[in-house]
Amino acid sequence: MKSQHSFAQNTLLATTEDHRGTLSFNRPESKNAISFRMWREIPLALDWLCGQGDIRCIVLHGEGGHDFSAGADITEFDDLRQTEDTAQEYELSNTSAFRAVRLCPIPIVAMINGVCFGGAFGLAAAADMRIASNEAMFAVPAGRLGLAYPVDAMSDIVEALGPQQARALLYTGKRMAAREALAANFLLSVCSRADLAKVTGALVDQICSNAPMSNRASKAAIRSTLSGKKEDRLLADDLARSTFSSADYDEGRRAFREKRTPEFGGH
Repeated sequence: MKSQHSFAQNTLLATTEDHRGTLSFNRPESKNAISFRMWREIPLALDWLCGQGDIRCIVLHGEGGHDFSAGADITEFDDLRQTEDTAQEYELSNTSAFRAVRLCPIPIVAMINGVCFGGAFGLAAAADMRIASNEAMFAVPAGRLGLAYPVDAMSDIVEALGPQQARALLYTGKRMAAREALAANFLLSVCSRADLAKVTGALVDQICSNAPMSNRASKAAIRSTLSGKKEDRLLADDLARSTFSSADYDEGRRAFREKRTPEFGGH
């Protein structure tokens, strides 16, 4: 059964079908630039998706088929990011959105075509995996705008890209082609634009076929390893323990003994 809910005056679309969720930037006429209201409602949209039953993977992408997102809507900066105080409020909305993607308990795959710049690059970096078309282009042009990105966003970029490539991208403001991003391990794979949805869908199918409690535990364990935070370790330990009393653990063992594909129920 398919369901959909819109956020930020229809500029964010959250959709579910079967075990899949999709969060789409819906401003194709503006290269899916992210407005202040969109930044503020990205966490709400992800919360909604996580609450829609047995959702096992979420795809983040841009509507229209041409661009992932040009990043923050610069046309709003004169009004909403002009002074230090307003800039801090704007940055808090950015930070909350990056955190929502990073800490979402469900695996998130970014499906990228066209431009993926600035804040959109940060959101893609916060996702678990990224697949792009060979037409995708990446940039973090902070130096060209005379501003700095939130430290939270920078931590995601460094984790996803590596410190040296992150420095090169930020210090120069250069654009990085998809093949360069693949070589830097920022991307899991690159394919033609025509095959992008198919390749992403195949990955999502693989994720959804596995026990969702196991995937959530794995995501939390990886997060704990990267952050080194005590609270992340405690969450990861709790989730790992919970898998051993789950019906899916029983199903996995039965399926192994019976030499068949397991059918996981998510509990």
